[in-house]
Amino acid sequence: MRFKLIAFDLDGTVLHDDKTLGAETLCALDAAAEAGALIVPATGRIYGGVPEALRLRSFARYFITINGAQLYDAQRGEVIARAEIPNDLALRLTDYMAGLDVLYDCYKDDWGYVSGSLYERAAEYITDPGILALFRRTRTQVPDLRSYLREDGGSVQKLQMHFRNLRERKRQLELLPQLFPEIAVSTSVGTNIELNIRQANKGDALRALCAHLEIPLSETLAFGDGTNDLSMIRAAGLGVAMGNADFAVAAAADTVCDSNERDGVAKFIERLLAQ
Repeated sequence: MRFKLIAFDLDGTVLHDDKTLGAETLCALDAAAEAGALIVPATGRIYGGVPEALRLRSFARYFITINGAQLYDAQRGEVIARAEIPNDLALRLTDYMAGLDVLYDCYKDDWGYVSGSLYERAAEYITDPGILALFRRTRTQVPDLRSYLREDGGSVQKLQMHFRNLRERKRQLELLPQLFPEIAVSTSVGTNIELNIRQANKGDALRALCAHLEIPLSETLAFGDGTNDLSMIRAAGLGVAMGNADFAVAAAADTVCDSNERDGVAKFIERLLAQ
């Protein structure tokens, strides 16, 4: 195996649209691990939101989570690196989001929190059944998210919004970087916007992991589809966009593979192993 590390996004990349992980993909990842590659999921989800089929795999040790806000060694139960939104900035962002017609929530201390009133209306904003199920499984309701964060006083790993008005989503994608230049703005599914501190991104997390393990970036392979994968696609020795990738991701990638629905990651790895 010419690559020492293979990093991959989950939603829209190795997961099918129904959020299942195909047997062909698991077999290909197992084969790559047996050939000597380190297998690293790189997701916007928290560690607990990674499918068990991946978390319990024999090769599963390192995880890039929350868009790079955390680099986690599951074997040791240790955080290798983190980058979080300071409380004062998180409060300014939640004040701003409260004025929009959105479902907004946050990841904090490796778990999701949302105002109870918004949790009850989640289906109005999240139409994808798999994403909605994940949202409900990984969120704790609090009376008011802004009050909760203010009283807690700690940092936040990620803030996110889901829109029912996609024109407004497009407008906010353009506006947010101007209003909050210290924030990295990205997307992972068709209705959301994700907000991390600028230092938290999958590309920098990949660099940090490679430095930690003394693996040259030139010997890494990365797969992704959403704009939260852009930095990783650019950082990797070989960046591969999915056939269903956002235009910007496809333009930045070194090559394009088949779609997530057609097990593009598995097919690409199988071809590498056959060489």
